[in-house]
Amino acid sequence: MSQLLSPVTFGPLTLPNRIVIAPMCQYSAENGQATDWHTIHLGNLSQSGAGLLILEATAVEPRGRISHADLGLWDDATEAALDKVLQTVRRWSTMPIGIQLGHAGRKASVSRPWEGGKQIPADDDNGWTPVAPSPRPFHAGNPAPHELTEAEIAGIVEAFAESAGRAERLGIQLIELHAAHGYLLHQFLSPLSNQRTDGYGGPLPNRMRLLIEVYDAVRAAVSPSIAVGVRISASDWVAGGWDITQTETVAMILESRGCNFLHVSSGGLDERQKIEIGPGYQVPFAAAIKAKGRMPVIAVGLITEPDQAESILRHNHADAIALARGILYDPRWPWHAAAALGDSVVPAPQYLRCEPREARGVFETR
Repeated sequence: MSQLLSPVTFGPLTLPNRIVIAPMCQYSAENGQATDWHTIHLGNLSQSGAGLLILEATAVEPRGRISHADLGLWDDATEAALDKVLQTVRRWSTMPIGIQLGHAGRKASVSRPWEGGKQIPADDDNGWTPVAPSPRPFHAGNPAPHELTEAEIAGIVEAFAESAGRAERLGIQLIELHAAHGYLLHQFLSPLSNQRTDGYGGPLPNRMRLLIEVYDAVRAAVSPSIAVGVRISASDWVAGGWDITQTETVAMILESRGCNFLHVSSGGLDERQKIEIGPGYQVPFAAAIKAKGRMPVIAVGLITEPDQAESILRHNHADAIALARGILYDPRWPWHAAAALGDSVVPAPQYLRCEPREARGVFETR
């Protein structure tokens, strides 16, 4: 058996293999509510053979959406819409399903990528005033976001906890907190975006405070049977910003509090970032964190080939491999990986007849 197709455990949740479908925004919700697009999209991915499907960044309050078309989980209507989608997906797939809960902070109120992705004015029907740790916009030419008060911060912590409770009611088995890619929790972590002088700004213990409060609140809001982890940007790729040393510190604190996994990405906070992109360019960050502790680590970022993914695992640089754009392009990537590595996957019985002659044995039945 390959490492890639072997089981892995994130706290209370054991996955059949180490291929994780990373959260990918679809910009196809209506007032935060999942639509038929989500049924088609998630239904397709749920037949891929991956070990885990994590739903896209899901806002814990309306102003926490990246765009007006983002998925949300903040009231009964958004919960009911997502429940309808998940019931259909689960009718035909046993794949474990997770959700990424997040808040866009100052990167909110933008148009969809195919419509330009620029910030929408607060007085537009599809816009609102973004919030942030400090009144510093993501793009220099944008209006300053609203600086959150401590009372408003407490409200956001409560919103994360409430959304987590809704996720458990929906039967979701894993919750990933989005502290990466320049969104609100990342904005509090980085000294480039957090210029506060109160208990949420300044030294690292203050800047990590919101993430820890959100983690603790979510962990307390759901039962022990739900895996809870964090996605984090390990570096801002900007001098004087968030870096791997600070990430390692936060990782060890999260581990000490029972965090079930860390999903290691990078960047997204500052438009001055200079990223050295290449195959597996973020894997060294995952490897550095894995070397420090025992918490399972997910590696992500330009991991495109089965042999590459297998090597990362065999060299103990990570415990699981996340795919994003690559699995959108090739939704049967796990099948092809199993064939390339001489292993097998369990497809839906409706697909058993498509097993290629040159890859006999890649499909198994249960």
